[in-house]
Amino acid sequence: MNNDTAMLRRERSLLILLGLICVALVAGALYLQYFLHEDPCPLCIIQRYFFLLIAVFAFLGARFNSWRGVRLLEVMAALSALAGALTAARHVYVQANPGFSCGFDALQPVVDSLPPAHWLPGVFKVAGLCETAYPPILGLTLPMWSLLAFVVAFIPLALTLMKNRRRVA
Repeated sequence: MNNDTAMLRRERSLLILLGLICVALVAGALYLQYFLHEDPCPLCIIQRYFFLLIAVFAFLGARFNSWRGVRLLEVMAALSALAGALTAARHVYVQANPGFSCGFDALQPVVDSLPPAHWLPGVFKVAGLCETAYPPILGLTLPMWSLLAFVVAFIPLALTLMKNRRRVA
């Protein structure tokens, strides 16, 4: 087995790990929703979508046996992580500036009209407001933890894309 094949196998293993972590994060969000009664807001639901997109792209990328397919799906996962980080940063901003939604969130009808909200309403249906701040976990709010998770997902993806940019054969 040559060095390139071993590197591709390692890359695919790391993508599986990334996908599992993202699924675990969504499972943690569901635990907070159902057991701690912390209702998800529209920005929370959008962040769930981005975590699941990262997981889907990571799992699909791990199925490819060529660098070209792996890199394409790593780019998609990195873009999803970047979009998720922007969403989480917006959520941090909203919670830092209360009085934003006045009891109604303009994103709610949009998020609730997406097909997954009809297929799995317990996972993707909005039930709370974005400005509702729940007790922090280890000193950070949930949107801060989400932002941290998206950044931690994005950085390795970006680094591996830069490091392996010549491997597309």
